[in-house]
Amino acid sequence: MELTSETQDSSPKTLHWPQCVSMNAHISKYSSGRHTGLEISLSSQSLTVSALNNTNAWPLIFFLTGIPGLRAAQVWISIPFCLLYVVVLSGNTILFVVLREQSLHEPMYYFLFMLSATDLGLSLCILSTTLGVFWLEAQEINLNACIAQMFFLHGFTFMESGVLLAMAFDHFVTICYPLRYTTILTNARIAQIGMSMLIRNVAVMLPVVRFVKRLSFCRSMVLSHSYCYHVDIIQLSCTDNRINSTLGLFAIFSMTGFDCLCILLSYVLIIRSVISIASSEECQKAFNTCISHLTAVTIFYIPLISLSLVHR
Repeated sequence: MELTSETQDSSPKTLHWPQCVSMNAHISKYSSGRHTGLEISLSSQSLTVSALNNTNAWPLIFFLTGIPGLRAAQVWISIPFCLLYVVVLSGNTILFVVLREQSLHEPMYYFLFMLSATDLGLSLCILSTTLGVFWLEAQEINLNACIAQMFFLHGFTFMESGVLLAMAFDHFVTICYPLRYTTILTNARIAQIGMSMLIRNVAVMLPVVRFVKRLSFCRSMVLSHSYCYHVDIIQLSCTDNRINSTLGLFAIFSMTGFDCLCILLSYVLIIRSVISIASSEECQKAFNTCISHLTAVTIFYIPLISLSLVHR
């Protein structure tokens, strides 16, 4: 960014941005017995705001952080993180199994395929920056890369929430309407469910990304995590971020909040149906069918809700 001023003889003078951020320029020009005065008083605060309103003026750089207070031990701490990622990547080999085995082309395994794909995408989304901070101390990330990571991070999170809702619906149909299972959950309907989740994620995340791009940043650029999180980014803005905060809350409640309520409702209906028509052995069998899904729901929603509450 450049600021230009003209003297009385219309010759432009250029002030570069690094020379103007934190000073008031006062220029006086004297020449050959007569005084040609030029005084420019620039307020650093107004200059900062006007410059930062154009985020394309210079590349904005954010700084990712590891674990506070444990910088010296980050290399060793990264080992369990790396092992965890290896377990996640190897555990999602179900993707290839479902694709290759014709006998697994059923609704339940299709939903497991979607869940594994979203888990894999979510892990890869934060893998590079997390291990980069721990191993190489690569803490810098520019604004566009940060927004891209934020989009995929929240997008895969919302996608996983939708898949867990679809799996709850699968359990509901299996237990409450077993004779109509194949007619309700057809391949075409499963494809429609997957496409609706994808469209829903894009429709919710695009406004969030657009309004983040419109923010101006003039405070400390240090993020609280080793990845870009929406609330973490907007809190660094020096402009009004109430619209961004409202959009973030709307995205959380309309996606994960809605999905969580629907999952709870499905299990209430399952419990009521099982208790009313089944024996104790059949009840136990039905609950054993749902226990793995309930465990996945608990592991997913508790950290998500906790992280949202910490930042707000």
